[in-house]
Amino acid sequence: MNTPSDPSPALQAPDWSLAPEGWDWSAQDADGRWYWYRTEPVPGIGGGVWRSNSRNQQYAAAGHPNPDWFDSLRRRP
Repeated sequence: MNTPSDPSPALQAPDWSLAPEGWDWSAQDADGRWYWYRTEPVPGIGGGVWRSNSRNQQYAAAGHPNPDWFDSLRRRP
């Protein structure tokens, strides 16, 4: 059984085959939401979120809250 501190369900990133062409980054915010990014995002100043110009980020999927959100940034393989 997963516990809240178990990051395994949170890190189930969306499938890259669903990413828009040219959107080569994905990351998960602390609340569990995954986003695609056209440019490499940076951690938000207040923490818990990744930031990029609004035209360069797109909602990808819902996940479980992730206290290790900072380790979720991935580049398209």
